[in-house]
Amino acid sequence: MGARLAGIGTSLPEKVLTNDDLAQMMDTSDEWIRERTGIRERRIGLPTSSLGIESGRAAIDMAGLDPTDIDLLILSTTTPDQRVPGTAAVIHAELGLDCGAFDLNAACAGFTYGWVVAHSMLDAPGGPRRVLLVGADALSPITDWEDRGTAILFSDGGGAVVLEHTDDDTLLGWDLGADGNHRRLLMGDHDSKITMEGREVFKVAVRAVTGSVLTALDRAGMGPGDVDVLLPHQANIRIIEAICKRTGIPFERSYNTIEHTGNNSSGTIPLAMAKAHAEGALQPGAIVVMTGFGAGMSWATTVSRW
Repeated sequence: MGARLAGIGTSLPEKVLTNDDLAQMMDTSDEWIRERTGIRERRIGLPTSSLGIESGRAAIDMAGLDPTDIDLLILSTTTPDQRVPGTAAVIHAELGLDCGAFDLNAACAGFTYGWVVAHSMLDAPGGPRRVLLVGADALSPITDWEDRGTAILFSDGGGAVVLEHTDDDTLLGWDLGADGNHRRLLMGDHDSKITMEGREVFKVAVRAVTGSVLTALDRAGMGPGDVDVLLPHQANIRIIEAICKRTGIPFERSYNTIEHTGNNSSGTIPLAMAKAHAEGALQPGAIVVMTGFGAGMSWATTVSRW
């Protein structure tokens, strides 16, 4: 399957919540949080639709396109503005799109799921030529700000990419997975806050993502040494370090934003992608691995040639 990235955009709320701020709210400290998560601060304060609109508009502008040039909108989110309609409809209207639009919920693995779905649609006979893929989440409204185990992690943020059809093979391998038996490890019912069994999530995530990355690389006919750029979900820097160690991908090849943005679910990978792009890492021909994992438990990995 083939698609090229034509544009990328990001969105973060202006309000910064530091570890020192959290220390005024609960029994914690900047040192305690940084040691366990790698997070110094996070952004909060915008709904999912605003994050998607801002990042989507930026991606379209970077691609040099008009909104009517977009043939499909996919929104990856686990925090829709409301139950009905899907938040993709809100973004669709505000951007002035003239195409199909739908929400996709695979929690923190959602953007990577969306990457595979977008490529599949672009590759289909008679399918779209340009897809706007948005990953955005506003986790602060469903975060329990009295729970030290979750409040230190979650945040709001989003990113978007414009993908255009190409006849070149760019998606070389992928792996999508889930294990619903672990769904209660990380969950949030309607009208309630997120709950998480942190230690178990850590174990499941490292095991699942390690297997997913190695599977996707094998399907692409490659190994860890072939990876130029790793774009991991920004859940916890310790998880990312463990995944790199177990897969054999040097940590130095990963691009991370968690120190300043925290975990904003579907928004983390496009934010990391934007950082890699800004630093010149996404050169033509580079082998880029994206991997996400989250509630469900769900996971997803892609291997792409840029």
